[in-house]
Amino acid sequence: MNDHGWDEDASRPYFFLSYAHTPKAGARGAGDPNHWVRQLYRDLCEAVLQLTTVPAGVPVGFMDESMHQGELWAERLSEELATCRVFVPLYSPRYFNSLPCGQEWHSFTRRPVYPANLDSVQTSGIVPVLWAPMSRYRLPRVASELQFNHASFGPEYATEGLYALMKLSYFRAAYELAVYRLARRIVEVAEETVIPVGRRLDFNAQPSAFNVAAPTRQLRISVLAHRRDEVPPERNPDYYGVKRTDWHPYRPAAARPLAEHAVRIARQLGFQATVHEFDGEAEAIIAGGEPTAPGLLLLDRWVLKDERWRELVRRFDASDCTWVSVLEPWSLDDPECADQHREMSDLSDRTLRFTHRAVRPSFLGATGGRPGLGTLDEFDDALPRAAMKAKYAFEGRTRTEPEEPPPPRPNLRDAFRHGLGRDGPGSDPFAAEDDHPARDSGARPDDGTPTGGGTT
Repeated sequence: MNDHGWDEDASRPYFFLSYAHTPKAGARGAGDPNHWVRQLYRDLCEAVLQLTTVPAGVPVGFMDESMHQGELWAERLSEELATCRVFVPLYSPRYFNSLPCGQEWHSFTRRPVYPANLDSVQTSGIVPVLWAPMSRYRLPRVASELQFNHASFGPEYATEGLYALMKLSYFRAAYELAVYRLARRIVEVAEETVIPVGRRLDFNAQPSAFNVAAPTRQLRISVLAHRRDEVPPERNPDYYGVKRTDWHPYRPAAARPLAEHAVRIARQLGFQATVHEFDGEAEAIIAGGEPTAPGLLLLDRWVLKDERWRELVRRFDASDCTWVSVLEPWSLDDPECADQHREMSDLSDRTLRFTHRAVRPSFLGATGGRPGLGTLDEFDDALPRAAMKAKYAFEGRTRTEPEEPPPPRPNLRDAFRHGLGRDGPGSDPFAAEDDHPARDSGARPDDGTPTGGGTT
């Protein structure tokens, strides 16, 4: 036994299959959705056995079937992640939203990776699998950095994902091809890398290697309102609490602070919302760094009477942070708000000049301009529009830029026309070929010889 607690003479598992456990459908009698993952695991083990000399009785791979429960679950995962030779994650939207899957990824990547040979270029022990199509989802950074050609497993696999190939008999041949090539890739990576046995880590203490929620499904709800001890003399302190996030502008219509009410609505839209005090993150937003998620600012107009807060909001407005929508609840059932409605609306317009001016008709009211969000119902109607507007702006800002187009190929015709031909200035040996556009486009001439220098 070595100092890691592993017998150096024992055969190590070729792969660790990392996947997101899928819950059963609510319908009575629904089958086990994880059945298909188990079938893939068995098929992979069989294919790897055919490609290697793993002796009988030695486990080829590992798949966790504990549903993340039981006293020995974490210890077993830690041991397998410290000893397996290749990590095989099944990409799906659910996978990148799973904390245990992120912890598995993180734990495996704590181990160093060495190329097995001097001329080997393999530097990762991860072989990803498209369990479901991911073209509509933004991969976490650790996944997007992997250089992996999924098309090598077959065109149907790259388009549909392995789950569809398993479920539909029409794709049976494509599934068998994808499994074989996946098994071959696992064996190649295991043989082209040296990944020493690692230490058993405390699995439950490990962080996730990727955000539990995809960035576009997160929503950061920030609140800029008075704390109770900051309320000016002319304002009723009953609408405020110890924290800014305790602001309760629609009392008694709403039974909870407005930020908590906003979280409930955001969850109905599919967001995973978190609540923050705006002054704690305002400078980071204004600085114009790369945003981490779309956001909502719940702004209490009463704070704009304070020059300090008014200047902060003005700077935010000028920074053009379009991925943060602004909502300005202003309850007209509150006598103090009703009395100062016009004055505070004007002050808001002067402070949020760019934000109010940029409101499109399709999102009218999302920024709370005149007449403001006078009732809780109006707030409930405005929040979905504001959240989606922020999401669209976030996606537009963070979308991966297309690669630069390749430089144009040298054009011999132009070279000769500019006097670079062997026959001297003005000569054009291709002048007689103007009636043959197929040659210009790289098509094959009659003898079948390719022209145009295309690559395959």
